[in-house]
Amino acid sequence: MILVNTDYISGKNLEMLGLVKGSTIQSKNIGKDITQSFKTLVGGELKAYNEMMNEARALATKRMVEEAESLGADAVVNIRYASSAVMQGAAEVIAYGTAVKFTN
Repeated sequence: MILVNTDYISGKNLEMLGLVKGSTIQSKNIGKDITQSFKTLVGGELKAYNEMMNEARALATKRMVEEAESLGADAVVNIRYASSAVMQGAAEVIAYGTAVKFTN
């Protein structure tokens, strides 16, 4: 499966199959949440939340790809990510794009 954030793939003619998406809501355990809140007092990178968001993006991407594969897609173009806080310490991540099939 080819994944790109452009609306084309060089050298390929594309048939658009439709919008595909994947999402997840992730949170850290209460212990990590407390230690990260102390980190906001002194500044610096919040590594536990960084890991959480990386895991969430990977899972959302995997679910988007699974949806594209179920449509018989060869690639997903114009991929975008969005996130939002659901509650303190939890975030939703969505990955979405257009599933396409190669015609040449």
